[in-house]
Amino acid sequence: MDSLNLSNPNGLSSPPKAPDQVRLGAGAGFAGDRLDPAIALAEHGRLDFLVFELLGERTVAAAQRREREIADTGFDPTLIDRIVSVAAHCAANGTRIITNGGAANPRAAAEAVAEAVRKLDVDLPVAYVSGDDVLQIVENTDPVTWETGQPASSIDGELISANAYLGSEPIRRALDAGARIVITGRVADPSLYVGAMAHHFDWDLHDADLIGRATVIGHLLECAGQVTGGYFADPVTKPVNGLAELGFPFADVDADAQAVLGKLDGSGGEVSVHTCTEQLLYEVAVPSAYITPDVTADFSHVSFEQVSADRVRVCGGSGAVKPSDLKVTLGYDSGWQGEGQISYTGIRSKERAELAAAIILERLKSLHGFDPNSVFVEYIGMAAAFRGLMKVDTSAEVRLRIVGSASSRRRAAIIGDEVEALYTNGPAGGGGARKSVHSVISVKSCSVDRAIIEDAASIEFVDGRTQI
Repeated sequence: MDSLNLSNPNGLSSPPKAPDQVRLGAGAGFAGDRLDPAIALAEHGRLDFLVFELLGERTVAAAQRREREIADTGFDPTLIDRIVSVAAHCAANGTRIITNGGAANPRAAAEAVAEAVRKLDVDLPVAYVSGDDVLQIVENTDPVTWETGQPASSIDGELISANAYLGSEPIRRALDAGARIVITGRVADPSLYVGAMAHHFDWDLHDADLIGRATVIGHLLECAGQVTGGYFADPVTKPVNGLAELGFPFADVDADAQAVLGKLDGSGGEVSVHTCTEQLLYEVAVPSAYITPDVTADFSHVSFEQVSADRVRVCGGSGAVKPSDLKVTLGYDSGWQGEGQISYTGIRSKERAELAAAIILERLKSLHGFDPNSVFVEYIGMAAAFRGLMKVDTSAEVRLRIVGSASSRRRAAIIGDEVEALYTNGPAGGGGARKSVHSVISVKSCSVDRAIIEDAASIEFVDGRTQI
């Protein structure tokens, strides 16, 4: 992919940062995130660091499966395009790049990125962090899973991946050694940012209060467009302008881990006390004890101040000693899933959809031997997302969705085939049938002694420099 040349119709710009601050920009908040806001930040944001957060718990397990099937494909498939699109701007502006897009194979990712960067003729030395793949450790120690209270080996399905959440320390070391691009596998999301701050300010990573405040900043940035109004927006109660051109956030951070969050002037969205407050609480069970590999952070006394349009000062936060164990995400090969969908509209659409479901369930049980407990029926348009907590009596349109588990791709395909056959063998007026089959990865979590994991972590440069 060629580097994009974005026009600047909105006059995108950013204010200069103070000389005693570091500026961190969010380039992505998940694997499917947009690309253009990151390019705009790289070109106009005056960034010191641009961070691409690309991993979820299922995405890293899926990457491990890809790596099993085809060697050297286990990194994020969007990674090369992302790096190529911003590399020239980052090189020109002195911006370093950090990403966990290495997923199941940070080495292969780093080699592919280095080759792509060489073709652009820019000087961005690439280092990668390894050591989060702890499958062998889990197989040897058989820890208890959080969700079941049973050993990892007792879970149905083949254990295909085990990835520990590493912290900021190896990222900091790679930057200290001169890396301009750092690629990791599974690293805690805020730690991607904490590593950059710790490098820039030469922080003591054992200073729990300092790292707790830095974790607040990393957590606010990690979901990218969510803190600039994406996901926050509601057209009635929380209107946000310019969502089609949503800008991603940056933070100007000082040596005491106090920050001002903002976005590019001229970009869409907003940075406000409200957007920051929602993001601070996003995916946080206990605000006073937000556990990361770096620290047990306390968010309960964080405060926000709107200092100007789209600029919010973040103050507060503290921390306690980092945990003795690290969280590990386990991925299991759980067979196959088949799906079929078909729509019914008009008078008695609900009744016709229910009849269609009854037909399919009977055929799956009597003709194909499916266990009824392995098949799920959903009536989209009839408050299906509420899972029975809300009832809708009438609807002008219902989409029937039937999903079932199976041990093989061929058997899973039966479900979609049966739904499709409803065109001429089921209730009147069915249309828009679709079917699909995909493999299923189930995810569990456990804890492993961090000393065992961190002893195996390493940082290497693609150019053959000594391992550090």
